[in-house]
Amino acid sequence: MTQITQRRAGRPRKALLDRQRIGEAALELVDRYGDFTLPALARALGVQPASLYHHVDGRGGVIELLREQISDAMDPAPLDEERWDLALAGFFRSYRDVFAAHPRVVPLLTTATIRSERVIRAYDKMVIRLADAGIPAEQAMTILTVVENFVIGSALDLAAPEVMWEIPEGVDAPALAAALAAQPATAKRADEVFEQGLTRLLAMLAEEFAPRDPE
Repeated sequence: MTQITQRRAGRPRKALLDRQRIGEAALELVDRYGDFTLPALARALGVQPASLYHHVDGRGGVIELLREQISDAMDPAPLDEERWDLALAGFFRSYRDVFAAHPRVVPLLTTATIRSERVIRAYDKMVIRLADAGIPAEQAMTILTVVENFVIGSALDLAAPEVMWEIPEGVDAPALAAALAAQPATAKRADEVFEQGLTRLLAMLAEEFAPRDPE
């Protein structure tokens, strides 16, 4: 005699959809295709597009989940370093590594307003560390944006081809040709450029906002 197992009534024990799963699936689509649509995201999750709206506010809400995915992958521990310059250097190294792993998400995040609580808390901590360096509040966001632009550009540089410059035959650019020939030949060019640039940026900030002895 065949035993029939009755299906339990009510909702499944585990939710079929949540914000974490939506964010992870969206990031996978962006890594692969450079963008996402809500119908494509729903297909990847095996749900109807309308189901997404129970968890996110349309495309903008998904972009905030992408921002949270990227933020969660960063290591905030360096921000607790005693010295402000070591704190920011350590955090921005992690920042670069994460964006280097997901370079195609950059255009989506840089063209959308930041509303994520997690990201806002991280930036609040960075502003506090800038204050430790003597940087006033009215200059904090400008300085953060300058450093952030450099770091994101450095992350994209990791995806650049091995031969980035090639002067075509017949193009006269002797100064550039000499500079290209003189640059160190190293497999870690992008890393060395990043470290040099980050060190100089932080050193300039330290010099500009260092306490001055009264004359």
